[in-house]
Amino acid sequence: MSAGYVQLYSSPPPFFLGQSTSVSATLSVFLSVGVHLQLQVLMAGPDCEAKSIDNNDIVKTLSSEGVEFLLSSEGKVPFSTCYGKTICLLFSANWCRPCRTFIPQLVEYYDTLRKREKSLEIIFISFDRDENGFKEHFKSMPWLAIPFDVNLHRRLIDRHRVDRIPSILPLYSDGIAIAEDLIGFIEDYGAEAFPFTKKRQEELKAMDKRKLEEGNLEELLAHEGRNFVTSKDHRKIPVSELVGKTIGLYFCAHWSPPCRAFTAQLTEAYNDLLSVKDKCFEIVMISTDRDLKEFHVNISNMPWLAIPYEDRTRRDLCRIFDIKGIPALVLIGSDGKIISMNGKLMISLYGAKAFPFSDSRIREIETALKKEGEVFPHQVKDVKHEHVLKLDMAKAYVCDCCKQQGKFWAFSCDVCDYDLHPNCVQQRQQIS
Repeated sequence: MSAGYVQLYSSPPPFFLGQSTSVSATLSVFLSVGVHLQLQVLMAGPDCEAKSIDNNDIVKTLSSEGVEFLLSSEGKVPFSTCYGKTICLLFSANWCRPCRTFIPQLVEYYDTLRKREKSLEIIFISFDRDENGFKEHFKSMPWLAIPFDVNLHRRLIDRHRVDRIPSILPLYSDGIAIAEDLIGFIEDYGAEAFPFTKKRQEELKAMDKRKLEEGNLEELLAHEGRNFVTSKDHRKIPVSELVGKTIGLYFCAHWSPPCRAFTAQLTEAYNDLLSVKDKCFEIVMISTDRDLKEFHVNISNMPWLAIPYEDRTRRDLCRIFDIKGIPALVLIGSDGKIISMNGKLMISLYGAKAFPFSDSRIREIETALKKEGEVFPHQVKDVKHEHVLKLDMAKAYVCDCCKQQGKFWAFSCDVCDYDLHPNCVQQRQQIS
């Protein structure tokens, strides 16, 4: 999940006009969690293969805008540094918090591709207000930059019709303009996103679909560099030992109060199942904590296993299962197939009784509950309450007699917020 982006509005936006209208300085900052960073991208043509623009064309384009050289961390560099490489333009600014959040991820991605000997070069085009802001921002970047010039940068931003930052623009010759979330694509797939073509995007989505449907737990939770999950005491448990068990993938974070509340319920159900269904059920936490410290605090309160925090499989699983909010519990059967995407509801309603979480098991529970209700009267009069209490199947409530939480059958008042356990009603009637 990305932190957001800064939208640069013009009226109307030049991208949709299809002409180079000057971008206004009206800004609106979107910082809500889960909103992906957006951009406009020139991507692949009908054959789904992107073709790089000839480097001479790039030089001519920049030269026509008055650019004589590029900058690196070591000083001036010639245009020839970019020859033979896939070129991406990065539009960013030091004052922009989403930009500062994204740049470290892009640095990691860039370094990974360079180690793999991929021919990628990024050219930074600043949207900073002054040269000091430009220099401060560029210090964190290992790639190249166009020298700071407010008017030049404004012309380049207008030329490429950039309407938000951060933005990344790959330069391809078959320039069909398609609104694509390339930054979100990079965040989702990391170095695997290269070379940013529609064909590559479709390949990666097909791989996600296969992992979701095939039921191969080891392929889902492990990869070539890691074949284990961890426990809170730092033991490494091979993923192969989880094969054949019913698995709960628990997406959560310590900073979330709803997660902490549900963790207590899930822990109770987990411990109950371990006592009666030894080694048949396991939970793997998929952390969405903000940092490693929070992750360690989170797992220290849990009796189950986790994907290591530093492993990007955490993000992959959020994407594959399309997790939109936390807490979330995905239940996977002993055959590796998905039982339920809403395990949270099953645990909240039925706890350990729901195991093995199949539709038939839920029907059994609901049938038993209905039979249980048949032995209770339809209504009662409580000596300590003025209104008639009617039998109701409430999902969860707190008993006004014993102050303990209750589930399912309750005697409730239609007028007041007043509920009693059936057992408490019987005890009061016996006393009276």
